Amino acid sequence: MPDVGEGLTEAEILTWYVKPGDTVTDGQVVCEVETAKAAVELPIPYDGVVHELHHPEGASVDVGRPIISVATAAAAPVAAEAPEAPSAPSAPVREPVLVGYGVSEGPTRRRPRRQEAAVTAAPEPAVEPTVLEPAVLEPTVLEPAVAPARPLAKPPVRKLAKDLGVDLAAVVPTGPAGIISREDVHRAAAPAPEERPTVPEPTPAPGPVAAPDPVAAPAAQVSAGARVTRIPVKGVRRATARAMVASAFSAPHVTEFVTVDVTRTMKLVEELKADPDMAGLRVTPLLLVAKALLVAIKRNPEINASWDEVNQEIVIRHDVNLGIAAATPRGLVVPNIKDAHTKTLPRLAGDLGELVAAAKAGRTPPSAMADGTVTITNIGVFGIDTGTPILNPGEAAILAVGAIGLRPWVHKGKVRSRQVTTLALSFDHRLVDGELGSRVLADTAGLLEQPKRFLTRG
Repeated sequence: MPDVGEGLTEAEILTWYVKPGDTVTDGQVVCEVETAKAAVELPIPYDGVVHELHHPEGASVDVGRPIISVATAAAAPVAAEAPEAPSAPSAPVREPVLVGYGVSEGPTRRRPRRQEAAVTAAPEPAVEPTVLEPAVLEPTVLEPAVAPARPLAKPPVRKLAKDLGVDLAAVVPTGPAGIISREDVHRAAAPAPEERPTVPEPTPAPGPVAAPDPVAAPAAQVSAGARVTRIPVKGVRRATARAMVASAFSAPHVTEFVTVDVTRTMKLVEELKADPDMAGLRVTPLLLVAKALLVAIKRNPEINASWDEVNQEIVIRHDVNLGIAAATPRGLVVPNIKDAHTKTLPRLAGDLGELVAAAKAGRTPPSAMADGTVTITNIGVFGIDTGTPILNPGEAAILAVGAIGLRPWVHKGKVRSRQVTTLALSFDHRLVDGELGSRVLADTAGLLEQPKRFLTRG
């Protein structure tokens, strides 16, 4: 398991695209894994035949642990002739190693940490410390007793099958590479019309009733005391939970609010949609909010900072990597637009559209979520007026944008119907005092109230 992020320690295997006996080629994607930041597809770095998958789908694997064994044409003859204690070969032989780590030349010495782990765990013959030596491809080493093949299905599909009481082993897969889809599970759960009359109505059994098998029975059939749903917290959700707790209890949060008339901003959105320079780009109020915040940061650069706990220093960043909080099926992710302060409005619109699309598709790379400096969270899309957002760890400020709607508003001395929204700015009070936070929030609100003069420049 390679480290596909920055210092990640483990990843969960979501889907295997190959099985033992399949032929693979250099660069072919063999599996999809979910880290604490994103879902990533892993390619194989050599040609050969899949011998063994070391971990099933849904398993969490530490970085550096083997996940797949592949027999290559160059290494097979060596395995066939290798004695019990092979002597050093006269010439280096290329042999397969872990996915993402390339190949090694000849016999390699394993790192002490892995050797100790292997000795402590009293491994099976197939995972002895010499598993990556040339003799690993000998039939006597690579033919352990293998459990029956597990049906291929993603974790959400497995949970659906569990809730509906469907045995995945009995489901006919229709997805690519034999993967069971949600439709396959629903199809298996729905009995044919002629079968329905023969299904007896459930009757309560006398006396105490044992808890049903959660795999064999739907959740609706469990006893009253066990009517709960347990969702394993893994990957993105676990990382988000830890980060939010760390942020909330390490950085002293202060949140300020301002309600602003954005009628002119909404008119500008419609004008920009017809602008030839914005053709093919998605123009939304969020785009102009982002531009307004970037202008406010340029005027008040101290807000673009972080707290160095070790050195007890405030670190002011000269680059603005603007994060956009996005809700995805895997949990909350915050990818960011690198050097957002240098973008023209069309470039900012293009980058924002690509960022949101990748997040919704679950294809945000870990690099896109690293090194953010300031974040925007758009809770208005859910019809929420305002909130008190928690800081993205390592950042000094986060701006929440509420729903935009018509409200009675005093405009030019008269009460009129105007487009109004509420902005909420949370900031780390260790490095952002009330004056700085207030200036940034007031600047952002003022730019949205009178946007044309400032937000269309550059």
